[in-house]
Amino acid sequence: MEPRQRIIVALDVDTKDKAVGLVQLLKDDVGAFKIGLELVNAEGLGIFDAVKTAGAPRVFYDAKFHDIPNTVAGAIRAAVKLGVWMINVHCSGGTDMMKAAVEAAQSEASALGLQPPKVIGVTLLTSIDQRMLSAELRVTEPLEDYVTHLARLAQQAGLDGIVASPQEVELIRAACGPDFMIVTPGVRPKAFDTNDQKRVTIPREAVEKGADFIVVGRPITRANDPVAVARAIAAELDGV
Repeated sequence: MEPRQRIIVALDVDTKDKAVGLVQLLKDDVGAFKIGLELVNAEGLGIFDAVKTAGAPRVFYDAKFHDIPNTVAGAIRAAVKLGVWMINVHCSGGTDMMKAAVEAAQSEASALGLQPPKVIGVTLLTSIDQRMLSAELRVTEPLEDYVTHLARLAQQAGLDGIVASPQEVELIRAACGPDFMIVTPGVRPKAFDTNDQKRVTIPREAVEKGADFIVVGRPITRANDPVAVARAIAAELDGV
């Protein structure tokens, strides 16, 4: 794919006007836009039609569903009607929940005559480091092993891929093979703050390690010239 198509811009803003403005500005320089909990809860589900009308080439619904299988299946069926390209669930919800999500996406899309969205699993939030994993969540194994285990579970459950930090990409690629999608947040161009994310890297390194897509938010959306930053990232990915 073209370098720009690997870039997913996180629309982590609180109004439709801000989101639509960013889409109109960046639609020709990135591959997709991510809509998460802040924007959905601020503006409602109509935000999906708004960004698509504004020209978003593809939309990733960063829903992070995590509930019992029946509830997640129902939520996925509703989300399919939004016409999104990709949606995610938490791998820690377990195999049955992930299978229910995939089955619901496929059956609902078939009933509506739509292309089923990619269903991917969130392994571990990039704001969590080894200390937090061990001391707060009481997971005693090394973080990299835990994330790789969740990725294997997701693959076995039939998910299209996972979300994982740049630090685990190589391990997941080795464990799950070349066709399993890896979406990598925690990507920061050089000279940008890491903010609240702890497991981060630069765009080119993430793709070189095996990421298919990188998620970039504040370094683009809060830049004085968002287009220039997006184009600089695409140029950095050229030839990878």
